[in-house]
Amino acid sequence: MNLLFFKKKTEIIEKILDSLYPNPRSTLYYINEYTLLIAILLTAKSKEKKVNEITKCLFKKIKYPKDILHFSVEKIKNFIKNIGLHNKKSKNIYDLSITLLKNYNSFIPKNISKLKSLPGIGHKTASVFLSHVSNIPVFPVDSHIHRMMNRWELSNGKNVKKTEEDAKRIFNKKNWKKLHFQIIFYAREYSPSQNWDLNKDIIYQKLLKKKLLER
Repeated sequence: MNLLFFKKKTEIIEKILDSLYPNPRSTLYYINEYTLLIAILLTAKSKEKKVNEITKCLFKKIKYPKDILHFSVEKIKNFIKNIGLHNKKSKNIYDLSITLLKNYNSFIPKNISKLKSLPGIGHKTASVFLSHVSNIPVFPVDSHIHRMMNRWELSNGKNVKKTEEDAKRIFNKKNWKKLHFQIIFYAREYSPSQNWDLNKDIIYQKLLKKKLLER
């Protein structure tokens, strides 16, 4: 498919997203950059709603890297035991905090390579963090965005890495930050992975009507 075909699609998609979510903001609960990074780390394989419930208690105890000195991995685990991968995540939170204390004077680097070198911080977590706190052009792709890119036939990526490459190629760089939030909100509300009602999926119906979907 040529770029003109993709352009027609993205114009429709972005127009609808802008009308639904003109000023999208993160719905993650956090206090500062440190707690933001931990909150993002905790969302892996876990529902954001559940993470927010846990962090509202956790962040009363842990607000800065130095606070971790009063906690063991086991104590952290007790706070987050109701979310997925809690064993691994509790160790990552502890190791991440110690690394920030020792190597970065408690400051979180804004360089994606340095971020990805921190314990428990992969490409997606680093990208999501930067999308919140900087103007560095990133387009984090989670399972929601991966699903929408496939449903809208903007990518046939078998993994989020390929889908991210396609998203960056198709969408204007200045809109990446906004689109990251908009697409996630839309996917949750109108195009879920389970019990998807395509008749209520506004964008999908519009693309069908305009004959911009091949399926």
